[in-house]
Amino acid sequence: MPFEAADTVTAPLRVVLAEDDVLLREGMTSLLTRSGIDVVGQAGDAAQLLSVVRDTSPDLVVVDIRMPPTQTTEGLDAARVIRNEHPETGILVLSAHADVEEAMELLASGQGIGYLLKSRVTDVTEFLDTMARIAKGAAVLDPVLVQELVSSRRRNDPLAALSMREREVLALMAEGRSNSGIAHTLCVAEGTVEKHVRSILTKLEITETSENHRRVLAVVTFLEAR
Repeated sequence: MPFEAADTVTAPLRVVLAEDDVLLREGMTSLLTRSGIDVVGQAGDAAQLLSVVRDTSPDLVVVDIRMPPTQTTEGLDAARVIRNEHPETGILVLSAHADVEEAMELLASGQGIGYLLKSRVTDVTEFLDTMARIAKGAAVLDPVLVQELVSSRRRNDPLAALSMREREVLALMAEGRSNSGIAHTLCVAEGTVEKHVRSILTKLEITETSENHRRVLAVVTFLEAR
């Protein structure tokens, strides 16, 4: 049965495929065509992709991130141009490797964007559904990349080691409150606040000798992490 993205879509999804592996490109074209997708153009390199997109104005572009001549980021570079020239066209980038920075850059470009690992494109129905959702404006990120993003954020978050109470104390420090003021706000003993402050400075690895300077450095770290 031909694939239908949604009940409200009557015309076939118009797609341009960009992949330098001819056999893979032809195989994908055959698969999509049998599923009711209108493959309006194919490309083997970034320059050809841009030319085809300009001629056909497709609903969606499926592009390999690495293309000739250097096999680095030609596909990604072409995606940037397409997003600027045809903001209404959805873009699905396929990659053999997970790259968090590339994924974040793509997602930051707006709606109708997707980043999937080639190794995970194994379920045809799911792949077709993903294409349809991106063409309708959704942003889709491969689950592996989502995990990488979460892990990266945890690794890079200097406040990750702090407890919830320590975060509250640090936030009040950032407001310029003294230990006494923090104790009054949190309804705890001042000695308890002092223990929290010492723990915060230790966990943030702030080792300056001046207590006041350490507090300032802790607040700067807090503000930069927000």
